[in-house]
Amino acid sequence: MPENKRIFFTKMHGAGNDYVYIDALGTPTSLNIGEVSLPDLAKKISDRHFGVGGDGLIVIMPSSNADFRMRMFNADGSEAGMCGNASRCVGKYLYDKGFTNNSRIFLETGSGVKILDLELADNKTKGVTVDMGIPCLERGEIPAAGDKGSFMIDQEVEAGGMVFQVTGVGMGNPHGVIFVDEITDNHIFHYGKILETAPVWPEKANIEFVKVVDKCHIDMRVWERGTGETLACGTGACASVVAANIKGLTGEDVEVSLPGGHLKIVIDKTTGHVFMHGPAEFVAEGIYDYCPQVVS
Repeated sequence: MPENKRIFFTKMHGAGNDYVYIDALGTPTSLNIGEVSLPDLAKKISDRHFGVGGDGLIVIMPSSNADFRMRMFNADGSEAGMCGNASRCVGKYLYDKGFTNNSRIFLETGSGVKILDLELADNKTKGVTVDMGIPCLERGEIPAAGDKGSFMIDQEVEAGGMVFQVTGVGMGNPHGVIFVDEITDNHIFHYGKILETAPVWPEKANIEFVKVVDKCHIDMRVWERGTGETLACGTGACASVVAANIKGLTGEDVEVSLPGGHLKIVIDKTTGHVFMHGPAEFVAEGIYDYCPQVVS
């Protein structure tokens, strides 16, 4: 049997979207990622009963084309390209722990390099704005099934005997946004789970249910692919505002209320870039006793 490994971790959350963060930057307590299966570690350390508990695992690494690199794994072990809330937490982690003195950080992700602008007070990070880039609306880029070059706006998608009008948006990962009068648990846990794996999504999708409060404010809940409901989703908040703006339901500067807190999303109409501002918080630090996956 392989020996257990002691892994140093930090738990953080952004508006309740909690991940376990591991340093692979070469410090004395860094993880040697060549010694573990990251998907297996993600599944075990994210377990809320037998592990540390979280929506997934974030590994912070050196980068050859940015200041730092972030790899993100869902709680089921699948790797995703981008997590907005996690990127804010990575910014706070790097600055507050002294890995950088810069208030602007270029972060490599699976969906390209993102720019983090840190809001500082008393030499600590109080909030982070992330340039999330230009949203993908063409089906092949989201990705979503359908004619190449076409958009997915209010497409009828069947789930569990119900038909939903779904707008597809790519924000480094695929999103299906649905506007409803009221958001219910049944929307999330029944229909969201089914819609995640609907045939229209070749790589599955995050499913957002959105209630428009007014032109400057929406409520949102999300069923995240590979994880289930999370208290917040930064890319989902961006996708929801993009979809609402396309449909003329909101303006370009929108507050998104989520079960875990609030995010500010701004669409720059000049550049097309979407900016997300929100909190990042430390929760706990410790040592996880990891039992490596046995390979037969």
